[in-house]
Amino acid sequence: MADANTASYGAQDITVLEGLEAVRKRPGMYIGSTGPAGLHHLVYEVVDNSVDEAMAGHATRIEIDLLPDGGCEVRDDGRGIPVGKHPKYDDLTAAEVVLTVLHAGGKFGGDGYKVSGGLHGVGVSVVNALSVNVEVEIDRDGKRHFMSYENGGQPKDSLRIIGDAPDNRTGTTVRFWPDGTIFDETTFRAQTLLDRLQMMAFLNQGLEIHFRDLRTPDEGEPSEPTVFRYDGGIRDFVEHVNATKEALFDTVGYFGAEEEEQEVEIAFQWNTGFNSDGLHSFANGITTGEGGMHEEGFRKALTNVVNKYAFEKNILKEGKDDRLQGEDIREGLTAIISVRLREPQFEGQTKGKLGNVSVRSMVERATNEKLAEWLGENPGEAKVITGKAVSAQRARIAARQARDATRRKSALDGAGLPGKLTDCASSNPEECELYIVEGNSAGGSAKEARDPHTMAILPIRGKILNVERARIDKMLNNTEVTALIQAIGCGFGAEFDVEKLRYHKIVLLCDADVDGAHIRTLLLTFFFRQMREMVEGGHVYIAQPPLYSTEVGKSKVYLKDDRYKDEFVAENPKHNNDFARLKGLGEMDAGELWETTMDPEKRTLLQVSVDQATIADEIFSTLMGEHVESRKNFIQTNAKDVRFLDI
Repeated sequence: MADANTASYGAQDITVLEGLEAVRKRPGMYIGSTGPAGLHHLVYEVVDNSVDEAMAGHATRIEIDLLPDGGCEVRDDGRGIPVGKHPKYDDLTAAEVVLTVLHAGGKFGGDGYKVSGGLHGVGVSVVNALSVNVEVEIDRDGKRHFMSYENGGQPKDSLRIIGDAPDNRTGTTVRFWPDGTIFDETTFRAQTLLDRLQMMAFLNQGLEIHFRDLRTPDEGEPSEPTVFRYDGGIRDFVEHVNATKEALFDTVGYFGAEEEEQEVEIAFQWNTGFNSDGLHSFANGITTGEGGMHEEGFRKALTNVVNKYAFEKNILKEGKDDRLQGEDIREGLTAIISVRLREPQFEGQTKGKLGNVSVRSMVERATNEKLAEWLGENPGEAKVITGKAVSAQRARIAARQARDATRRKSALDGAGLPGKLTDCASSNPEECELYIVEGNSAGGSAKEARDPHTMAILPIRGKILNVERARIDKMLNNTEVTALIQAIGCGFGAEFDVEKLRYHKIVLLCDADVDGAHIRTLLLTFFFRQMREMVEGGHVYIAQPPLYSTEVGKSKVYLKDDRYKDEFVAENPKHNNDFARLKGLGEMDAGELWETTMDPEKRTLLQVSVDQATIADEIFSTLMGEHVESRKNFIQTNAKDVRFLDI
């Protein structure tokens, strides 16, 4: 990479691509949605600009504050946005162009940045367009400059000097208040931001990120700042992801490579788990959840290197058809791939997949060379890795035999359906719904209550297998799991094909109690590990049957949980003692079940989404893995944030 300190960063480096007029009209095109994900995306866009300064070698600290009045402030100690007149816009400074013109920034042409993240450079201008107020302070050249905007980017205060920069500091401060007419809600969730900020700190070795929630709680003082700094970078990231798992060895492997306009670093460690989806990739600090060329290069080279080592050490025998498959080698692997490059080619507005062919070649070359060296220098770890891969290979062969036998009997690939499935009449997947119902009794009520044209019912008995602790061969011997695979019709694991999905809504209908919550978690673990694309596509929902009922006059009122009961009591003080706690779905007749839980006109469904696969991986390992203390800590820490969103 070029020496960051020699690069210029002035007004001439701010390149303009197009205007900003469409942002308020179609905000979803720029931030994904106007729901919670889009709201928090505003913070990420501002922080991304500060991270760009860090990646360029000009910033070491970023501070994020949630303000008492609902705003957010982001500060960095970078160079400060250029304040000179822009060569194309004589009446505007470069800083004003960055805040008001879409696709304007140091990332497009010039020498402002060699690598950068952010949403195609639209960041701060989009934040400006979707906020009621924005204030910017720029410390540069010994002076503090200030400008502000209101009502979606309308200039309020033109850029001006308001004094000297304290201690001759440099950097940029952005404060913004989201527009409540644009967003469904404007209340930031601290934990959502903390998860993303921690990931940014992992990916930028030595960068210090401070977060404070200054929104005063009902009692007490604002919380202490949370500080993220990882001098081990992605090595620490791997240790963090594996913290709730049992590592096969203490070492975290690491190697990197650098070329003129691109570089890669990879950290890895195996654990005793059975999942082969622990590979997490990033490009210029951005999650590439759909993978891309960097993942392809690593996967191919990993398979070749481990097989070559196994044959050289006579762990595998030449001439036999026992070459390890990629999924065998990746079983239990946690790996972070982080690439940085001058001109990333992302597929889609959300940057889900990296398309640069040159990156694949670089990663493949680096892995072939550096991983082979690492295995040779760490023979103990190499022996454990290959031993686990061989064990996974045997389980895969056994699973294939079990799958073939099952297919011969009941067409596991989707051609046949389980006997206990009550299917719907419609053959249009877009309108079809599969209710996975806890218990045969509740399944009977649901079958009677349903709309037979669009609603299919699959009762499951008891708690299904915890796939977090089981290999595929054991999974396929579980009756409830095979029934799920047959009913959904898409296969599973590496063979999963979401295009074959028979129902576009998979609804989990479990009791509103602890056992029901456990069964939901087991089902979600299965879907995330074996049918992740279905979850990421928004096809999985959670039904919310009521926990209480009460009589109001001649009508019966159903209340979802304790929170709704408390709210009802606050509004109806006379109804404080006559609540009936519903015993479960099996105790509800068909009419009650339809009215409270299944009627599309009245029901409440919670859509399951996965914003960050790395975070989701960690959560499922915590909740469903062997590490009891981590699970206890997670529940205690997050209990206060549990809430339901109406879809």
